[in-house]
Amino acid sequence: MQQTEPSNTVRKEIKSQYFTLLGVLIIILIFYFLWRPLNPERTAYIPLNQQVQTTVLENVVVGNASIEIVEDSSVTDANEVVESSDQPEDEIVKDEIDQVIDQDDNTVQYTVSRGDTLYGIMMRYGVNRSDIYLLTDQYKQLANLRIGQQISWNTDAEHNLTSFTWIISSNNVRIYERSGDKFAERIETREGIWKPFNISGEIGSNFVVDAKNLGLTSSEIATITKALQWQFDFRRLQKGDKFSVLFSREMFDNKHENSQLLAVRIKNGSKDYYAILADDGLYYDMNGGSLSQSFLRYPLVKQARISSGFNPRRLNPVTKKVTPHNGVDFAVSRGTPVLSVGEGEVVIAKYSGSAGNFIAIRHGRQYTTKYMHLDKILVKPGQQVKKGDQIALSGNTGRSTGPHLHYELHIDGKPVNPLTANLPVSEGLTGKSKTTFLEQFKEIKPKLQFSSEKKPDTASDVVANNVTK
Repeated sequence: MQQTEPSNTVRKEIKSQYFTLLGVLIIILIFYFLWRPLNPERTAYIPLNQQVQTTVLENVVVGNASIEIVEDSSVTDANEVVESSDQPEDEIVKDEIDQVIDQDDNTVQYTVSRGDTLYGIMMRYGVNRSDIYLLTDQYKQLANLRIGQQISWNTDAEHNLTSFTWIISSNNVRIYERSGDKFAERIETREGIWKPFNISGEIGSNFVVDAKNLGLTSSEIATITKALQWQFDFRRLQKGDKFSVLFSREMFDNKHENSQLLAVRIKNGSKDYYAILADDGLYYDMNGGSLSQSFLRYPLVKQARISSGFNPRRLNPVTKKVTPHNGVDFAVSRGTPVLSVGEGEVVIAKYSGSAGNFIAIRHGRQYTTKYMHLDKILVKPGQQVKKGDQIALSGNTGRSTGPHLHYELHIDGKPVNPLTANLPVSEGLTGKSKTTFLEQFKEIKPKLQFSSEKKPDTASDVVANNVTK
């Protein structure tokens, strides 16, 4: 008996069913691979709160991103702890230069710059808001901060303000100390004599050790390394490299407490690097050019919603304990490109405990940025990156309640609010300011010469010791 072949219609139906089934299978596989954690064995998932209310506060477009800030008023079950942990297991290894820059205690020193207000400055560092109000309401004169003035303050472990110091001038220092529910003012008016000092030296072991041996203080060394942090790496100074420093010290009975760096020159191999103080309180190179590298405000290129803001005094609603949130959480989907906000060196790029896939980048000497809960890391430790380079893809690794990017900015070893912090800018001097600066540099340059470059006119000049302590 002869068998009849299936008709064209039947064959088309079979093919259609086959391709439909194949398509469904492909979609399932794509969904699985997109949403599964990068490292299931080391990822702890916490159920998302089922009762969440969010109120949009504002939509801000600044720099390279559009940021929608929200307030999360989540309601949680008293028996269920729902939170993210952003504490990496790995810490950045500090060297001798970090030791003189980073402040390990709760003291913060700050130089007032254009546009600053006391409230804005201290909020960036997470000082208790009510303490700031209390201080500024009690002493209205604190609204008169001037560009270039030095301020400092101390806080306790919970960021409550304990003391505040305002250096109005060299002989007018005001100190405000906490006493119960108010601050008490103390004024110091000691009259010191400012004297110029010039110190020259040669690298024998490393810059910090050699500078200290010649009489420079840790604070003065920190100022030098900050001024030239974008020009070269102080760790790469070699034996035989030279440095010359010009500064002014306020003397009290042959002792000094305050000083100001006026100019510094460092010769690294055949290259000279200068940092000269200008009238605006900033340092510039010998041509009036900027010594800074500009930063991006945000590590993203597309619109993002802030699901959790910077809050070093965040109170856990369940444990009632202060659990600092030292960065900003951007609610972005898995796989969103993450950018380096500035030029720097990758110092950590690995899976690191509850922070998940974690990247830390050192920018110069003062600045460090951290990126956590990443899906994929695209850089390696020791790699140099530029501003805007793609370094990772956002994800949901580590202890995380959902896909997002946790981003932190640290200045002088302390976390600050990355959305409001003063970021370095790369603008040089122009016009009259530049003309004045170049005239000043003509007078300063000879004072930064090394002994081998000087042409003495008398025998006494030959034997003169150019190191003054």
